[in-house]
Amino acid sequence: MVDAAQGAQTEFKGKVLALSGGVGGAKLCRGLAASLSVEQLTILANTGDDFDYWDLRICPDLDSVMYALADLNDEERGWGLRDETWRTLIAMRRLGGDEWFQIGDQDLATHVLRTQLLHAGHSLSAVTKQIINGLGIRHSLLPMTEQPVATKVNTDQGWLDFQQYFVRDKCQPEVRELYFEGADAAVLNPQVRQLLEDEDLAAIVVCPSNPFVSIDPILSLADCRSLLKHSAAPLIAVSPIIAGRAVKGPAAKMMRELDMPATALAVAEYYGDLLDGYVLDEADVEYADAIVAMGIKVCVAPTLMTTLDSKIALAESVLNFAASIKA
Repeated sequence: MVDAAQGAQTEFKGKVLALSGGVGGAKLCRGLAASLSVEQLTILANTGDDFDYWDLRICPDLDSVMYALADLNDEERGWGLRDETWRTLIAMRRLGGDEWFQIGDQDLATHVLRTQLLHAGHSLSAVTKQIINGLGIRHSLLPMTEQPVATKVNTDQGWLDFQQYFVRDKCQPEVRELYFEGADAAVLNPQVRQLLEDEDLAAIVVCPSNPFVSIDPILSLADCRSLLKHSAAPLIAVSPIIAGRAVKGPAAKMMRELDMPATALAVAEYYGDLLDGYVLDEADVEYADAIVAMGIKVCVAPTLMTTLDSKIALAESVLNFAASIKA
């Protein structure tokens, strides 16, 4: 077991691939971007949450990551852009239009441009690159696939699109199972497939995102699990659960409804043999021995990210942990 408080920070050598969902993952991605050069870091974001609203293509996890990297995200609200205004949404409500998914006026420009470029025949990777360039982001941010994948949630109220469950119904329905529509025909982003075969890849980081609806859609893509397992780079996950609770989102609730204990240990067991290392919060150190007994190395560190300094500190703990495993 590694204690993140021990030892001096060292400069990380090699490339890093980070797998991320939305808010929680975006926080660690911000720390990694502060700790790694443009050439070192590639972020792969979940697109299973993507959907069409007002005839616009919305990519919530891509947007959460890009806004966080640009330091434009609203930390207090937990999603969207800081200093947002809502005049378009108010006008839509006045006209009797659909307004359960809240799109701010600045955020609207992202969705309009994305939709225009996609309709013009550009790939989602190319569109994302143009948008992040406009936001001044230099690190690489990629969608998990160029093909559409849609997370469907089977609940006590029937099958729901993920955003209906998550936003419209505020995660209240009881979850019974999940299905990733289109995943069987989708392929992992070719740029990531190439990176996984790069001898300079030194770490794969699974960010503290919901395992079921943020990371599983990525893992469900053809050959993705196999490529991750056979990569020479150590794969390290950061627990999204702290002391039995998810910092943000429905992960703990979903775990209970899927007959899993809402613990950091259960997440490690869920990822299973994909993991070479696992980062536990200090509040969950009691699970360290059980995880080590699974053949997974453990790092204990403060994982709650409330400031830029804490995001960077966790990123450096993860990178040092990866370096120690690789050595």
